[in-house]
Amino acid sequence: MKCLVALLVFVVLAEGIVRIPLTKHKSMREALREKGIEVPYQDPASKYQNNEFSTSANMYINNYADTTYYGPITIGTPPQSFLVLFDTGSANLWVDSIYCNTQACNAHTKFNPQQSSTYSANGRNFYLPYGAGSLYGIFAYDTVNVGGIVINNQEIGLSTNEPGQTFAVAKFDGILGLSYPSISAGGETPVMDNMISQNLLDANIFAFYLSRGGQQGSVLSFGGVDEQLYQGEIYWTPVTSETYWQIGVDGFQINGRETGWCSQGCQSIVDTGTSMLTAPSNYLGYLMQAIGAQQSQYGMYMVDCSQVNNLPTLSFVISGVAFPLPPSAYIMQHGYQFCTVAITPTYLPSQNGQPLWIFGDVFLREYYSIYDRTNNRLGFATAV
Repeated sequence: MKCLVALLVFVVLAEGIVRIPLTKHKSMREALREKGIEVPYQDPASKYQNNEFSTSANMYINNYADTTYYGPITIGTPPQSFLVLFDTGSANLWVDSIYCNTQACNAHTKFNPQQSSTYSANGRNFYLPYGAGSLYGIFAYDTVNVGGIVINNQEIGLSTNEPGQTFAVAKFDGILGLSYPSISAGGETPVMDNMISQNLLDANIFAFYLSRGGQQGSVLSFGGVDEQLYQGEIYWTPVTSETYWQIGVDGFQINGRETGWCSQGCQSIVDTGTSMLTAPSNYLGYLMQAIGAQQSQYGMYMVDCSQVNNLPTLSFVISGVAFPLPPSAYIMQHGYQFCTVAITPTYLPSQNGQPLWIFGDVFLREYYSIYDRTNNRLGFATAV
């Protein structure tokens, strides 16, 4: 299970723009310390060895219909521009390339190695299966720019074959994985790990704000957090498996009443590449009954749109803190009589056999999420 990407039909959106903060009133270390993030000491002279300054960057990313969040990067010298899905559920960076002539590749911008002076070949092949779609490709190295942060000699995947229709309808030209290197295909070094090793960040963290209602304004931050995008306290919980961004879940409540489903512990993978909230399959029937949803002929669960405000609030207890999801978060309203429940089943348990949830975009629109590689923990705060 390399990634849990849920892909729907997309429309073309304008490329995102990059916003780089230019002024500071507090030092980054002071601002991060106030939020419970302690930056380890680094020798000030190390910046001269790298010939780069550590930094932080906020970049706007596109929201398509609350199902996919993607944004711009460049690869090569001179830079070639691509739109990529920023995915915490996988670890590899790949883009469409001139070596691929399938329908999916021909529908997108292709990287041309012959036009980059900093490109170098790797010679190894790879295969990447996702929750939806798969591809074959070759590995290589080149300069990558993400939000103004320049990573030298970054491992990249260049597609050579993308079978099927899945990526053909996607509005992005590739995927940039942000999970741990242990699940990287071919053992390639992920973008975040190169940012860390090349000392490019003020702090070894990144954070997501996912906009709602198909509106734009989603933000991906590297090296810091954007205090304007959340309110209240950041609650931290440790990563339980340094593979995906996986955390423990202590309890699951329906309208404040504990179900007991996680009394022996549950696990959850926090995955920006999955659009839905995914529940353990053996609990799905009970959950839909509590919601009052009926299954359609196509297998989706539906509710009467006029009853949405009367549906229960679902809450996850994580490290002793309850994180509620109101019905507005897990119901997709289409303007018709019937609305879709944005909860799907997974049939796989976690590595330790505990029930597995996937906190996709349904959860992450409600909570600003902070991914701390130094301390191997995840932070959640109420999104604005």
